Amino acid sequence: MYFHPMPTLEAIKKPISLEIDEFEDRFRESIKSKVPLLDKITHYIVKRKGKQMRPMFVFLSGKMCGEVNDTTYRAAALIELLHTATLVHDDVVDDANLRRGLFSVNALWKNKVAVLVGDYLLSKGLLLSIDHGDFSLLRVVSDAVKDMSEGELLQIEKARKLDIEEGIYYEIIRKKTASLISSACACGAVSAGADEDTVARVHRFGELAGMAFQIKDDLFDYNLNGGSIGKPTGIDIKEKKMTLPLIHSLSKATPAEKRHIINTVKNHNTNRKKVMEVIDFVNRSGGIDYAKEKMEAYNTEALEVLHTFPESDARDGLETLVQYSMERKK
Repeated sequence: MYFHPMPTLEAIKKPISLEIDEFEDRFRESIKSKVPLLDKITHYIVKRKGKQMRPMFVFLSGKMCGEVNDTTYRAAALIELLHTATLVHDDVVDDANLRRGLFSVNALWKNKVAVLVGDYLLSKGLLLSIDHGDFSLLRVVSDAVKDMSEGELLQIEKARKLDIEEGIYYEIIRKKTASLISSACACGAVSAGADEDTVARVHRFGELAGMAFQIKDDLFDYNLNGGSIGKPTGIDIKEKKMTLPLIHSLSKATPAEKRHIINTVKNHNTNRKKVMEVIDFVNRSGGIDYAKEKMEAYNTEALEVLHTFPESDARDGLETLVQYSMERKK
C-alpha cells in the first residue's frame, strides 16, 4: 500500500503563495483605525494569525473556477474579518484566556473592549463589501454569520439539558463550523464569476469538508494521550458540549450507565478524574471509531463533489487542504 506523506500548509500554499502574501498586506490595511487603542489591538490580532485555512479555501476555489482578481482578495478579507470577529466574540462567550497559545483579546483588554473590537471587525467587513458593490459576497457571508450564531446558541441550549441526538449534532456543526468554510469556498467561486450551479457545488464541497473538519476537532477531546495535541483533552466535557463520540456512546449504553455519565458531565465536569472516566467510557464504547467513520464519510463525499470539477493545480490544492485538515494533530 502506498503511503501518502502528511501534507504541509506551506506545500498547499505554494500555488497561491503570491496571492496569500498580497492578501496579508491588504488585510492589514483593511482593519486599520485612527483610534490608537483599536489599532494596537488589531495589530496584535494580525500578529497572532492562525493557519489562514479559510483564505486558502477562497483563493483555491477562485482559481479552480476562473481567475483570481480584486474581488477575490476582498472575498478573502471579508471571510477573515468575519472569522476573526467571531473568534474574538467566542473567547468572551467561552470566558477563554488563551487563543492558539497566546492571550485572547478579552484576557488582555477585558470583555467590554473585546465585544466592541468584534463589532468593529464585522462592520469593516460590511463596509468593504458595500463600498465595492460586492452584494453577492455579502449575501453569502451574512448567511454564514446567521448560521454560526444559531449553531452556537443551539449548542448552548442543548448543554443545559444534555438531550442531544445525532441529527441535532450535525445541525449544530453544519451551522457553527461548516457554514464558514462553505462560505469561503462559495465566495471564491462567486469572485471568479462562476455560475449559480458551480457556486452551489463549491459551497456543497466546503460544507462537507467543514463537517469532517469539526468531527476531527471533536475527536481531539477524547484523545487518551491528553496534552500532546493543541487542544486540551476533556475541554468539551468541561463545557458540557455533547459531541458525536459521546452521543454515540450514550446511545449504546445501559440506562444506568447513561444516567451515570450524564450526571458526571452535568455535575462533575471540572473534576479531572471524573472527566477521564467519561473519556475512557467513550473510548471503550466505540464512540471514537464511530465518529471516525462518519468523518471519513463526509470527507469522501466532499472529494466526490470536488472531482466533478476539471483537474487543475487549484483542485489538487483543495484536495490536499482537506487531507491536511483530516490528518492534522491539533
